[in-house]
This record gives sequence, structure tokens and C-alpha cells, in this order.
Amino acid sequence: MRKYLLLIAVLVIIGAGVVAYPHLKSKTTATTTTTTTKPVPKYSNAPLTGLVDPSGSALTRSALTVKIENTPEALPQWGVDQADVVYEEIVNGGITRLAAIFNSQAPTKVGPVRSVRPTDTQVVWPLGGIFAYSGGAAYAVASISTAPVKLIDESSAGTAMFRDPNLYAPHNLFAVAPALFAFKGTPTPPPALFSYRPSSQQPVGAKVASFVVPFPSIYPVTWTWDATTTSWDRTLFGKADVTGTGVRESPKNVVVMFVDYVNGIGTENSYANLQGSGQVEIFSAGREVRGTWSRGPSKADVIQYKTATGGTITLTPGQTWVELLDTGTAVTVTR
Repeated sequence: MRKYLLLIAVLVIIGAGVVAYPHLKSKTTATTTTTTTKPVPKYSNAPLTGLVDPSGSALTRSALTVKIENTPEALPQWGVDQADVVYEEIVNGGITRLAAIFNSQAPTKVGPVRSVRPTDTQVVWPLGGIFAYSGGAAYAVASISTAPVKLIDESSAGTAMFRDPNLYAPHNLFAVAPALFAFKGTPTPPPALFSYRPSSQQPVGAKVASFVVPFPSIYPVTWTWDATTTSWDRTLFGKADVTGTGVRESPKNVVVMFVDYVNGIGTENSYANLQGSGQVEIFSAGREVRGTWSRGPSKADVIQYKTATGGTITLTPGQTWVELLDTGTAVTVTR
């Protein structure tokens, strides 16, 4: 009995020692294994195309708008096929010019770069970012200077623009998009200009084989649905519009906005008024949807595109061309 009491006393003493002196515990401890699981990358969509952007570049830079010549002498153009959005506008003399907007891609040769026009102020105001051009008349430069953009012309571009010695001025000035992005425009990223249709949603509207946008003089544009590429092939001056790298201009969407050209078509200080509202014809997924466009009251407001019943018109993710056609003209559609 005495032995058992002695054993119990010893165990009590040892237990007390362990509590009082934790360092006396056994050196054998449990090992905890932590497994680190890398998060699955979540790709965001580029704001100006609605396409998945695995690189994330579109979310780290602003919009870059480059003014591009559109005359026969300017062809072939470079880099336009890599723009997210392209606006085609009527300028003085009744010719057309392009305002190509880049964000998700940054080609190293864009152009030929030409001068600013007052319509450009209307186009870029909601986007901000960087506006690249070759120069311009005093009234046009004064107009774009009111917009919330960082202006870069040939005199301030440095290595972000260059002259191609194999071409003649003024058709030989080109921009380097990566170098222009380095000027750090704001906001970053730019706001979305359109709403896009999810892949699960079927396109709506009447089927279209081709249509003609009747810009003045020699500048009417024919767009033909290509079922293979599911895009609209562009024909200009009676032939396929192909870039300097041999790529056919063929966007996923063509938005024809009917607008009022203030001061008339082809006059020196004419511009497309993109405030207010008007009619629109949107060509996407081989179909046409008619509706209205509206923007206001602020110049910073993004244009809204609505169906006749007030619903939002959705586009196919990808490049979009916006044709600024004078009110009173009509698009010819072949079904």
C-alpha cells in the first residue's frame, strides 16, 4: 500500500513540474503540415472590347486615340486592325478620317497619323487618356485642348512617332503605341463604351448579307458579312481594305450613328454633334438592330444604345467600328 502511495506522490510531483516548467515537456511535438494552394487566375475583360484579357494590360493603361488618314494616298494603313474601337468621321472637304482607339493592344506602327478635327473632341471626352495627332488648324487644336486628354503631337512625341523614309509627307508619319502609352493618360482603365452579349445569349435582329454606309464622294464603305470569321469585311475605294501587314479590316460590330454635322458637311469647322440623341443601326453577328443613341447632359457621359422598346443593345465581344453618318442619309442593306 505504501508503494502505491509513493508512486502516486511521484506522479503528482512530476505533473506539477510539467505545468510549472513547460520546458520540461517531452521534445516530441506534433508536426503541422500547411498546404498552400495557388489561387486560380481570374481574367478580366478588356473594357473596350469585352474580350477576355489574359495579360491584364487593358486594365493597367488608359485609352490611346490616334488620328489616322483615310485617303487613297494613305493606304495601306497600319495598326488599325488592332484598335479596340474605330470612329470614322466626315471632315472638311467631305473626306473621311479615322480616330482609332487602343487599349488592349499596342502595335508598334500605327498610321499614317494626321491632324485633329473638332469631332475628335466629341469622341474622346468620355474616354480621356492620350490623344495622338500630327498637328492641326488653330480652331481644331483649341477644341481638343478642352477635352480631358493628354495631347501628344509630332513635336512632343519624341520616339513615340517617326517618319517612314520610304513614303512621302504628309502620308508618312506613324505612331508607336507602346511608347505613347508611356505618357500615362488617365483614367486607367477607360470606361466601357458598349454592352456585350454573353455567349449564352442568342443574337437578335434581321439577318444581313451586306450594307453600304454612304459617306460623301468616293468614301462610301461596303461591309459584307463573313460567316467564316463571323465578322464584317470592309471594302473601301472598290477594293478590300487590307492593312500594311496584310490583315483584312473586319470588325465584329459596325455601329452606324446618324448625327448632325454642325456647320454643314465638309466645311472647315464642321463637327459631328454627339450630344443629345438620334437614330442608330447596329450590325452584329450577321444581323441588324435598329434603335436610338443618346448622350447627355454631360460631355463625360458614355453614349447609350437602346432598342425601340428601351432595352440595351448588346454587341459581340471584339472590335467595333462606329460610322458617324449625317442625318438624312440612309444605309443600303442587302439581306
